[in-house]
Amino acid sequence: MEDAIREVKEMQTLYEISMALSASLNLNESINKIFSILDSKMGMSRGTLTLLNKLTNEISIEIAHGLADEAKKRGKYMVGEGITGKVIEKGDPAVIPLIGKEPLFLNKTRSRGDIKRNDISFICVPIKIGNEIIGAISVDKLFANNIAPTEDVRLLAIIASMIAQAVKLKRLIEEEKEKLISENIKLKEELREKYNITNIIGNSSVMHNIYENIIQVAPSNTTVLIRGESGTGKELVAHAVHYNSPRAQKPFIKINCATIPENLIESELFGHEKGAFTGANEQKKGKFEAAHGGTIFLDEIGELSTQLQVKLLRILQEREFERVGGITSVKVNVRVITATNRDLEKEISEHRFREDLYYRLNVFPIYMPPLRERKTDVLLLAEYFLARYAEENDRKINRISTLAIDLLSSYHWPGNVRELQNCMERAVLLCNSDTIQAPHLPPTLQRIDTVENRDTLSLSQQVENFEKELIIDALQKSRGNKIKATAYLSTTERILGYKIERYEIDFKKFKR
Repeated sequence: MEDAIREVKEMQTLYEISMALSASLNLNESINKIFSILDSKMGMSRGTLTLLNKLTNEISIEIAHGLADEAKKRGKYMVGEGITGKVIEKGDPAVIPLIGKEPLFLNKTRSRGDIKRNDISFICVPIKIGNEIIGAISVDKLFANNIAPTEDVRLLAIIASMIAQAVKLKRLIEEEKEKLISENIKLKEELREKYNITNIIGNSSVMHNIYENIIQVAPSNTTVLIRGESGTGKELVAHAVHYNSPRAQKPFIKINCATIPENLIESELFGHEKGAFTGANEQKKGKFEAAHGGTIFLDEIGELSTQLQVKLLRILQEREFERVGGITSVKVNVRVITATNRDLEKEISEHRFREDLYYRLNVFPIYMPPLRERKTDVLLLAEYFLARYAEENDRKINRISTLAIDLLSSYHWPGNVRELQNCMERAVLLCNSDTIQAPHLPPTLQRIDTVENRDTLSLSQQVENFEKELIIDALQKSRGNKIKATAYLSTTERILGYKIERYEIDFKKFKR
């Protein structure tokens, strides 16, 4: 009968302990709960969880039940020292029926009074993860002749196994957390490097002015308005301002005002309260709250409705707003960078953009010129995109032919840098040699009306141009060595010499 009662108690105890372990990821909280359950259910009064420090070989009490803080601090052992030290050293459980009669029992915590006079039993079992002993769990219990100590050891061994799994899970979570923190730091550094001012491609005078503007405005909290046509690199400038500012370690949140439906953009920007509208089943923070401490980049700001312009104006003036359906003001510390390809002055005159908001946004304007106004940067950008896409696609392409350069330079680039980027990506995919040739470029670049020389070229003239380009490429590869160039072109020295003379190619300049 007593065995049956004990078995029921053990089952209840193990059930409550499993619930305590699954209820919280806080291991200390769970272990304390376990000791309380053992105390109330099984009469196990004092309890300790000791852990082994592999570096120092020292065992210390991590969690204690029924011990004062001073007693807990005194409970330190070396491996092999005392009962706990022996259990962790050997990996076998230990039962001391009467601690006063055991010379190995050190009573370092001094929490039991005169151990010679009391009738306390001490049970200690190791905690193992696989073959690794990480610590031990121990309890005190009043000595009783009618209960076999092996039953208590079996129960504690089961509990130690459950704790080991919880410790293993905690370790995995901590390792994953450390990994995520490390990756986050690495990604932030990569972003900072990626959006460094030195990584913006361009050596023209207008680009130097933009670099100076970024350097001047980045350290401040000033609102920036970036203007320019689509594809000129406005977002790149916004990134550069943020990642070269004191806010670089904080969030950079970007949102394109033109891509979000008008009925959703307010909730997207400012968030909403639970029940604010159909489908709002819980509170949601908006982009402004997500950017707290950092920067928010509002691209295509000219697309905002006048109603939202009023809310944005309030944020710029007072640094606060209400969520959709809310009445409580939310304060934020956010730097605002905006961009547009619209003529805001015209929008103001036609009453589509608020004049007061315009002056709030236009504190520090940066103008991104179209690519046709910085023609000296075209080849620089083309070579950058060539290197980038060649690496991404594992292609060994290292140069652009003369005719292809001429086409790139003479084209008017209505799509700006983005069009040039797409053009070079396409060229890399089509190229099957080490040189980007004119045919690899899109047909729009090869139309007669895209080049400055608009005279119609005959078939023979186009063939001659292509032949001249092939010879120049061969001479560049061979560094002006006509014998090697002949081998590249699979022709004879006599024919090559004739063609060089005919096209007035100075092969000597390729030797430099």
